[in-house]
Amino acid sequence: MKRLNLGILAHVDAGKTSLTERLLYAAGVIDAVGSVDDGSTQTDSLALERQRGITIKSAVVSFALGDVTVNLIDTPGHPDFIAEVERVLGVLDGAVLVVSAVEGVQAQTRILMRTLQRLRIPTVIFVNKIDRAGARYASLLKDLAAKLSPDVVAMGTTSDLGTAGAGFTPYGPGFSLNLVDVLAEHDDQLLAAYVENENALSDEALRSGLAEQTRRALVHPVYFGSAITGAGTEPLIAGIRELLPAPVGDKEAPATGSVFKVERGPAGEKVAYVRMFSGELRTRDRLRFRGDREAKVTAISVFEAGTTATRLSVAAGQIGKLWGLGEVRIGDEVSTSAMDGQENRRESVFFAPPTLETVVRPAKASDRGNLQSALSQLAEQDPLINLRQDDVRQETSVSLYGEVQKEVIQTTLATEYGLDVSFRETTTIHIERVDGPGEAVEFNKVDPNPFLATIGLRVEPAPTGAGVSFALEVELGSMPYAFIKAVEETVRETLQQGLCGWEIPDARVVMTHSGYSARQSHAHAVFDKSMSSTAGDFRLLTPLVLTAALRQAGTTVHEPMHRFQLEIPTDTVRGVLAVLAKLRAIPRVPALDTGKSVLEGEVPAAAVYQLEQQLPALTRGEGVLESAFERYQPVTGAVPRRERTDHDPLNRREYLLHVLRRV
Repeated sequence: MKRLNLGILAHVDAGKTSLTERLLYAAGVIDAVGSVDDGSTQTDSLALERQRGITIKSAVVSFALGDVTVNLIDTPGHPDFIAEVERVLGVLDGAVLVVSAVEGVQAQTRILMRTLQRLRIPTVIFVNKIDRAGARYASLLKDLAAKLSPDVVAMGTTSDLGTAGAGFTPYGPGFSLNLVDVLAEHDDQLLAAYVENENALSDEALRSGLAEQTRRALVHPVYFGSAITGAGTEPLIAGIRELLPAPVGDKEAPATGSVFKVERGPAGEKVAYVRMFSGELRTRDRLRFRGDREAKVTAISVFEAGTTATRLSVAAGQIGKLWGLGEVRIGDEVSTSAMDGQENRRESVFFAPPTLETVVRPAKASDRGNLQSALSQLAEQDPLINLRQDDVRQETSVSLYGEVQKEVIQTTLATEYGLDVSFRETTTIHIERVDGPGEAVEFNKVDPNPFLATIGLRVEPAPTGAGVSFALEVELGSMPYAFIKAVEETVRETLQQGLCGWEIPDARVVMTHSGYSARQSHAHAVFDKSMSSTAGDFRLLTPLVLTAALRQAGTTVHEPMHRFQLEIPTDTVRGVLAVLAKLRAIPRVPALDTGKSVLEGEVPAAAVYQLEQQLPALTRGEGVLESAFERYQPVTGAVPRRERTDHDPLNRREYLLHVLRRV
């Protein structure tokens, strides 16, 4: 049987989870369609999801559509939980992008579509809520073409829009001629055949071309309907079966897969959700991941007919829950054979990182240890919260996408871990970029170096998005590889805090000098650590050398900028522009019209929340704001600094005292 791993994606409240319920009902998995408002849906299983009526965690449910087994993954629509969507994208064969027939294309819709196109994920569009007052057809198709992709094609017509009897009628034979304009954009042979003889292309040939181009993510069929009434869902199901790919993995190849979700079981054990790409994985098989890490699979369950079932194996194309992988992380590629450097073959970063952070504080000082443990488990499920512990101040910081995410963390800690917490005011996360080259060196047994190690490092700027690279200008065999590895790992750790306390995400670091004291022992052949270098010497010296090199190079603090689009009444443009100026926004020339006008530009991420709060009063409640992270730009004015610990390498004396206390 063919298998299709299908994602359901949408802007919040477009009806994504309701569509999931309708598909499960149509497939016979459930006897009645659940309600988001009543908290009775299959995939929103968390108490908080049922309470708030939004999806927070991705959920998997399996069902059969004829000869195709669909593993459907329901994802969050709220932008605060975009990280959940990111983890799912790498395991999808296809996607359904849900758009509201009333609200139309919204901020998150655009972000999702851009990402689906960049990753070449075959996507069909379902326009939901045609039974609601204000539902649109023709104008919405124009918006889809203008704002999402010009390569959209309506698969039918609607009737009685905006009423409980609204319906969708698929096009019959003959409609395919309307496909020519869209398909010809990507198929020169088809265009030539049509120009030569308009009647040469059969309906079957054009439908076949539509399926082929949809599977290549070149064209996006559009269906209309209502998840609540069921209108249009049968044509959508037919489209999913006909147009989206159901690839068959190589069952004879070594078992390989990708971890896209991690949770804890009833006994606190780690459970990994894995999409299998090839081979067949069995209980008691040993899996390799992240280089030399290895673990034995102790139990497997797979998704079948709306539930999970314990099985002895999970095969290519299936999604399984695996037990026994204690060290596995979200994003890990797993295999029963050597990874051969392929563990990162799939792109892992699809969306912008969080731009906000806050400090989590327990209501009771005695709960600090429990809080750290609980947050560590939450970080397993969502690595992008980027847990940071300050042992001196006994504070824990987390990264956020927004205020709703903060509320969810607070509620989760209270309900699942019994911890009452509060948060400091949310602040903006900045980054630092290296200004120019800088280098430093400290030699073994030469004051003021107290460590048995020689390290020379040069730091240079790197292109945006390049990450941190580490290179050698010394011979690889000049000292034990474990010492070189210790330097590289510590370089990456140290760059988490630049000169002003912010992360340096992009830099090139070159090791220019190396040296060590060879293993020494007394006459009785007992190893003498005081005479011999260890990896610890290199780990402790690296921050001092790298910090000195950064001081010479210099760094500049950058702040995150959001691109924005404002649709506002034309008579309010002047007042809105005045507020944008105060918020340090950079607007482009406005597109003025008689009734509504559009303002676009960039605004500091720190000012987005203020703009959201002021917009209703400025525009009589008619203004609509869309914003998303765009880039980082240098800070003007006072340079924001993140608090550093009193044992960081910027203060050499305090750093060395801290090291001595640890020893």
